[in-house]
Amino acid sequence: MSETQKMTNDQDEKLWYVVNTYSGHENRVKENLEKRVETMGIQDCLFRIVVAEEPEIEIKNGKQVEKMHNLFPGYVFVEMKMTDEAWYVVRNTPGVTGFIGSSGGGAKPFPVAPDEMESILRRIVQKDQKVVVDFKVGDTVRILSGPFSGMEGTVSSMNDQTQVANVLTMLFGRETPTDMNYKDLKKVEE
Repeated sequence: MSETQKMTNDQDEKLWYVVNTYSGHENRVKENLEKRVETMGIQDCLFRIVVAEEPEIEIKNGKQVEKMHNLFPGYVFVEMKMTDEAWYVVRNTPGVTGFIGSSGGGAKPFPVAPDEMESILRRIVQKDQKVVVDFKVGDTVRILSGPFSGMEGTVSSMNDQTQVANVLTMLFGRETPTDMNYKDLKKVEE
């Protein structure tokens, strides 16, 4: 297939592209793009605009705070037909520094492979929240819920994949290992 045929196909096909932004400006760029789609009437060329974020719970001083964690700082994913007009609008949106996969000099970028994009989209729609904790192995923690609520123990191991810590608590005069979810533990300040 010649380069001209490929360009024609990309203009007609809805594909995902990666837009480079100033780090920390991803959501602002998304809002700017969404406004420009409306005001410039290019809804038939620009479709979904995604900042790849997932929720995480951070525990500080025993309080749970939910915040969004950006998986790809400095990047926004745009589903679009790569027409000259859509390409121009995206490139000239405030906060956009360019497209990933473009060699420059007016060359249009290459799209993201469908299976890669599917994996990213699957990851950001998962409802599992990661908990970021302020304790580590060896720290003393207080158990916040369950049958051991109010008891204190020492963290002996942590599994970030399952978000479970093994805590050694004193039970019947013996040190007893207990598996606890991160969200059910609070670091005891010394």
